[in-house]
Formats: sequence, C-alpha cells, structure tokens
Amino acid sequence: ALAWLDTIAERLDPELDDASARTLRAYAVHVRGLAGDIDPAAAIELYREGDLDVDALAWIWPSIIDDATRSEIERTITDRAVETAGTVTFATSYDESSALIAVSDRRTDAIVLDALITQAPDSDLISPTVAGLLAGQTRGRWANVHENAFVPLALDRYFDTFEAVNPNFVARAWLGDRLVADDVYVDRETVRRETLVPMPVLLEEGAGDVVLQNEGVGRLYYRLGLRYAPSDLSPDPVDAGFVVDRVYDAVDDPDDVVRLPDGTWEIAAGSTVRVRITMVADARRNHVALIDPLPAGLEPENPALATSTTTPPEEVDGGGEGDDGGDTWLGPWFDHQNLRDDRAEAFRDQLPGGSYEYTYIARATTPGTFVVPPARAEEIYSPETFGRSRGDTVIVR
Repeated sequence: ALAWLDTIAERLDPELDDASARTLRAYAVHVRGLAGDIDPAAAIELYREGDLDVDALAWIWPSIIDDATRSEIERTITDRAVETAGTVTFATSYDESSALIAVSDRRTDAIVLDALITQAPDSDLISPTVAGLLAGQTRGRWANVHENAFVPLALDRYFDTFEAVNPNFVARAWLGDRLVADDVYVDRETVRRETLVPMPVLLEEGAGDVVLQNEGVGRLYYRLGLRYAPSDLSPDPVDAGFVVDRVYDAVDDPDDVVRLPDGTWEIAAGSTVRVRITMVADARRNHVALIDPLPAGLEPENPALATSTTTPPEEVDGGGEGDDGGDTWLGPWFDHQNLRDDRAEAFRDQLPGGSYEYTYIARATTPGTFVVPPARAEEIYSPETFGRSRGDTVIVR
C-alpha cells in the first residue's frame, strides 16, 4: 500500500482536475507519514506547485522540515480562519469537481484541527475550532461518512492531548474585587454552572476587570456574555456575524405601502403587505434563528390556509435564496418556520455562508403609529454571533 501511495501521481486519472489531483497527492503524503514513511521531498514539491487548499496544506504540514515553509503554512492556515465570538471555521475554495474527492466544510475543519494540534499546539484557534465542530452536529452526528470519520479522529487527538488529566479543580470568577463564582469540578461531568450578575451590580462596579482562576488540574471552559436591552427604540443596524435588512412591499396596489423621507413606513389600513427580510452570513453558521417582530397593527397570514393571499411562483411565501436554496423547486432555505401573532421566525440547523431571503404576507388590520423592533438573526446557542436591521416606525392609516 505504501509503495502504491509513493507513486500515486502516476496512477491518477489524467482527466482529473489539477486541484483535486494535488489534494489526493497531499493525502497520500499524509497517510505515508502516519505509517512512518515521511517524505519531505514530496511535501515540499507539492507546496511549491502552489494553489493548495487548506486541507491539503494541513496534510503536508507534518512532513515539511523547512522552518520557513512551516511558518508560511501556519500563516496561510491562520489567514483562512473565519472567527466568530466562540467558534472558528476555515474557508475553502473548491469548485464543482470537489465531489470527486469528498470535500466538505466540517471535514476540512477537522483536518486542520488535527494538524494544528500536532504542529502548533499553542494556537488560539484550536479550542474554538473544536467548539465549531461540536456545534456542527445534527442529532449527534455530522453530515456524511467522511465527516463522521475525520471529525471524531480529530476530536480524539484533541482529548488525548488536552484532556488527558482527570479534572479536579476549583473555578472562581471575580468582578473587580467582588467574588461572583466559586465552583468545584471533580472528575468528568457534563454539568454546566451558571452565575448571573444583575445589571445594577455591573453598574455599581463600574469599569473593571473580570478575573477567572482555575486552581487545580484539568481544563476549564467558560463563556462570558452580556444581555441587555437598548434604551433607543430605533437602534441602528449591527453586524456581529449577520447582516439583516427589512422592507415592506405592497402586494395589490403600489400606493398601499409608502416609505416617507424620514424612513417611516406608511401603510393603508386593510391592505396586504409582503414583509421581506434579507440575511447575509459571511461564513457557515450553526443553529440559526431569524426573528422578525411585527408592528402591532399588522397580522401575519397563514400560508397553509386556502383563504390566504398567494404570491407568484418565483416569490413563494417563506421561500429563500442562498447557496443551497436559490431556486423555488429546491424548497426554502430554512428547516422550520413559525408565524406568530407578534413575530415571524425561521430556523436552520446548519446554514452555509451566503445571502438568504425570507418573505411572508401580513395584513394591516389596526390603524395607529407603531414602533417596530429590528429584525434579527442569531446563533441560538451562541447569541453573541448576531445581526439586526434598523428599528422602524410603521403608520397604518
């Protein structure tokens, strides 16, 4: 088998595209290295050919002995990291031919994680990459056979490297001089302990440091979050992982919905309105919720009812567009939606990077002037990765 891998370049289909061929050769170098047949010459030859994607770089990295080249590979991999507040993923650039070599996003993350653990164990990217892989599960597994092989292999190496010691420690946290948490962890457990500090206490402490201490042996994982309500009822848009925009369109008569020069929306009472939310994620996101609060003067229509307003085929209610849901025959981009009295919600477990559109129909039922909170998108279990539109004022006349 090793001899076969040593001459793999001669055995590849000549019609195979160059990128896929280089990736297969890099994997052959990696497998030979695992078996003790390290080939620095083959690894450096591949590197000098250029145009290696991030997983191919991760595969040849352990076989590179030149320090300058090793530093270049680490810098390239670091540059490909896409960070949120709690996770890291890695950008890839394969085209349609990637199916030939079973490329997938989480497999690439796992391959890079494995290389970082062995080649750069002090990297700050390791723990958030693990968090990203764990968040990428659906019902306890990943999306395909290759992910379900490479991800557990990488996680196994992670735990063997960083979790070898049985935990036995005391975790403490201070807010300024005030002790706010003091918890004991013995042996391996899945219990999470949470401490809530009320906003008045934060204001009383003023500007100061949060200090965390791990006394004992074992690895401490923690999350710090701040939950607050803005005092401005019409806040500006925010992009902290998502870009979100909201518009109201008339369905029957274009004059039913008018946007005034100050940004206020004016809607005719009794008219039908299409609410259109655009959401952009610059990279993969996990367990996403898109939530649009409704003005109190509008009521959503249930698209499942025969009496509800229908829209043209190219604008299916609740449909979307994105990397895997651009055409209506593919179905909507979301996994599930809720149309409630006060808001519309759409959810997706694993959201590829891209631009998505969510629309639904509402009817203006109650005259008045209404303040509408922003539409927002967030990762449900990491709400610090979020985005919101601007707040709006809607007048129903």
